[in-house]
Amino acid sequence: MAADMRLPVIRKPVSLTSAFDRKDRKDLVVPGDVITSDTGFMRGHGTYMDEEKLTASVAGEVERVDKLICVKPLKTRFNGEVGDVVVGRITEVQQKRWKVETNSRLDSVLLLSSVNLPGGELRRRSAEDELTMREYLQEGDLISLGQGVLVQLSPSLVKRQKTHFHNLPCGASIILGNNGFVWLYPTPGHQEEEAGGFYTSLEPVSLSDREVISRLRNCLLALAAHKVLLYDTSVLYCYEFSQPHQVKDILKPEVMEEIVMLTQQKLMEQEG
Repeated sequence: MAADMRLPVIRKPVSLTSAFDRKDRKDLVVPGDVITSDTGFMRGHGTYMDEEKLTASVAGEVERVDKLICVKPLKTRFNGEVGDVVVGRITEVQQKRWKVETNSRLDSVLLLSSVNLPGGELRRRSAEDELTMREYLQEGDLISLGQGVLVQLSPSLVKRQKTHFHNLPCGASIILGNNGFVWLYPTPGHQEEEAGGFYTSLEPVSLSDREVISRLRNCLLALAAHKVLLYDTSVLYCYEFSQPHQVKDILKPEVMEEIVMLTQQKLMEQEG
């Protein structure tokens, strides 16, 4: 009977005190915790008044904006904001619109008039366009995405950045949706920008690309399991530290812990 054994490795001690001593540290509260007794603050989401004391109604981080105090839940459904990048899946085709699952409380709506038709045609949508909506997007489709892997994670783990589209040096690309839906796909070699509209590649994905995407996928799951913020740098560092291990071994608890610890250490060294 074969057994899989790993020898212990020498690990550098990691000090996490600096991460918790920063001035921008946010307070964590649970339901029932008194946030403040000062009556000069305004009550925001995730709070309620109890005997003139502002109290938390959910578990999360206390956020203060001037006189407004709210509690941002640590785990919740996606609440969209203007400018968010989201990855969505079509759930229903309706008249002149699609319903889209975006990991929020309600399905989102994508209007036929809001999409770029193949070829980038800018014109009024006709009745013929409405009849052929399923040729563009149908139930189960990910919006304008071709071959790849979807990883569904908590929206709170995706770090807000100026760009959420990244072509990683490992040969794969990633879309970090603010709604927690992360899309991994082979970096396209060449795409005509002037074509516009829908671009769905159904070309077979090579074995090497599939291995890279699978490794990235397991790295994302490892980072998420240890509540590490997901952005291009953290994902890339985790990918680099996972190289000594086989793709299937990354999700083993001891390997996962080792890779994530090394990733956190390098991120802290980078931040100074």
